[in-house]
Amino acid sequence: MTVKNVKSRAAHGSSGTRGANELKARWERLHRTDREPWPDEALIAREAAAAPAFAEWLRHYGSGRKLAAALQAAWGAFHAGEFSAAIEQGAPLGALGACVANRAAAVESLYTHAGNAEVMELLLAAVARGEEAVEILAAHANAHYTLALVLGRYSQRISILKAITDGLAGRVRAELERTLELEPQHAEAHVALGLYNAEIVNKLGNVVASLTYGASSKESIQHFKHAVKLAPHSPIVHMEYAYGLLLLNGERYREEAEALYKTAAATEPLDAMEALDVERAKRGLPQ
Repeated sequence: MTVKNVKSRAAHGSSGTRGANELKARWERLHRTDREPWPDEALIAREAAAAPAFAEWLRHYGSGRKLAAALQAAWGAFHAGEFSAAIEQGAPLGALGACVANRAAAVESLYTHAGNAEVMELLLAAVARGEEAVEILAAHANAHYTLALVLGRYSQRISILKAITDGLAGRVRAELERTLELEPQHAEAHVALGLYNAEIVNKLGNVVASLTYGASSKESIQHFKHAVKLAPHSPIVHMEYAYGLLLLNGERYREEAEALYKTAAATEPLDAMEALDVERAKRGLPQ
């Protein structure tokens, strides 16, 4: 299933106040894996009080009410599968907007039919937004997580070995660990750290991975298991766990990985991104 195919199935309904109210009613379930707070005026006021740079930006932007409405619209586009629109709407909205824009960019980089040069440009723009966001909102967990996410997508485009050599793998790990310091129940950060460990072990072996990067099979599986406890109904959590197991030892963990994929395939998706995940799971375990 493509991004285009999934939009009508995952749309939130009409725009404006009704759409925002519907989004708010579903927000906790939609964000069970990343714990992103609802973007209302109260959140904006808290962030402005805690971060002088954000407060200064907000004074130039306008009111907290205006920003909240724009953020809600960008998130609405994201959850409806309008990922390009979510990038366009979120990118101008400062550090909080970077979270939705970069989430959308990470998805768009996987499903777009654009050429590699265009995808790399998309990801580099997202990395730049993310770097600015963590400077301005250093205590916002998803500023760090979404920076790690787009750094990871960029790293996958240049190969994990080059990413390690260029120091990107260490940056990804640092941002993910900071995410969990700020939000210990961030299931997606646990998944990402599980994959981080699994990918390095896969490329370097347990001994070198442990000595050089502190990565291990044991830590990978611990992160995946914790993520499942935090978000047992999330398809991507099960799918990434399965993929991580195959990276660690495809022969040993094949049956467990297949069971995880079946769980993901049987999930009722909450939004467009989950619908894409479920469709991918239904196509079966990667060979």
